[in-house]
Amino acid sequence: MLQPNKYFFFVLAILLLLLLLVAIAFGAVTISTGDMYSAVRHWLHGDSPGNIREGVFLQIRLPRVFLCAITGAILAASGVLMQGLFRNPIVEPGLTGTSAGAAFGASIIFVSSGTLGTEFKTVTGPLLVPIFAFAGGLLATFGVYVLARSQKKVSITSLLLVGIAINAVGLSGTGFMSYIARDPQARSITFWNLGTFSGASWNQVWITGIVAAIVLVIGFRYAKHLNALILGEEEAVYLGVDPEKLKRRIMILNTAMVAVATAFVGVISFMGLIVPHVLRLLIGSDNKKLLPASILMGALLMTLADLGARLLLAPAEIPIGIITSLVGAPVFIYLLRQYQVINNKGGFDD
Repeated sequence: MLQPNKYFFFVLAILLLLLLLVAIAFGAVTISTGDMYSAVRHWLHGDSPGNIREGVFLQIRLPRVFLCAITGAILAASGVLMQGLFRNPIVEPGLTGTSAGAAFGASIIFVSSGTLGTEFKTVTGPLLVPIFAFAGGLLATFGVYVLARSQKKVSITSLLLVGIAINAVGLSGTGFMSYIARDPQARSITFWNLGTFSGASWNQVWITGIVAAIVLVIGFRYAKHLNALILGEEEAVYLGVDPEKLKRRIMILNTAMVAVATAFVGVISFMGLIVPHVLRLLIGSDNKKLLPASILMGALLMTLADLGARLLLAPAEIPIGIITSLVGAPVFIYLLRQYQVINNKGGFDD
């Protein structure tokens, strides 16, 4: 493990700021600093954008980049909390069924939206898919917790195994919806499951940002408790930590974070796995440092991945889930080998 210098967080914040500016400037439409300044000036005076580039900057590029950074911060911080709870560096935030449940909820709307009443659609508006995705994520995680609970205690192993089963159920439900869907609906389900920020809006930014701020502030309170839990549940009790209460609260925080992020942008894999592990190698396992560092690096890496998704095949766009999976899968295999999850026990000799 490397010893981080005292400027680590400052450098990380500067890199994030610079990358945000690059991500705002470049895309299918290049936006100059002059256009940015002019757009902000017109907005402050209540005027309309002066040209198409100013409109793209204010209504498309800016909310997209902000939502991307917030989502990356949420998923990375969720990874830190879940890995601390499971005491395992190869745990991913969607392990408890939240992402699969959200995907199933969204797929139901993609397939059945034509049968819903006009009044219902009017009330929910563009939040129809996010509402059902959020509800699906909540129900899946609640199901995992209830099924894993035994004699007023929740076993970490039970959470892991039941989470795998619920994930399989959610994926089966999404697969069934894709099977009965018409071509446009099936295409929508496919793109949503691969993750995208193309529909970002200021409403999504505000909703996700407010939820993220509240949940992350609460999450900081439990960083010290997660440090105690590393020693084991019995030792944590001696240090004044209630493991069962901690499990419930971390599960609630994780569900809120992942469900909100997934509801708006779809399923994005591996971000909550990669970021905490990289930072753990750089700054150690202290969750009081890991959590703020993961927020910065998660936002940075997600913004970088989205920039690549927009530029690699410009003006077309690659779903961001493809980018994160392409990078995350090899890292995951490396982690499995490093922590000896993949070994020769019970296998065949070469």
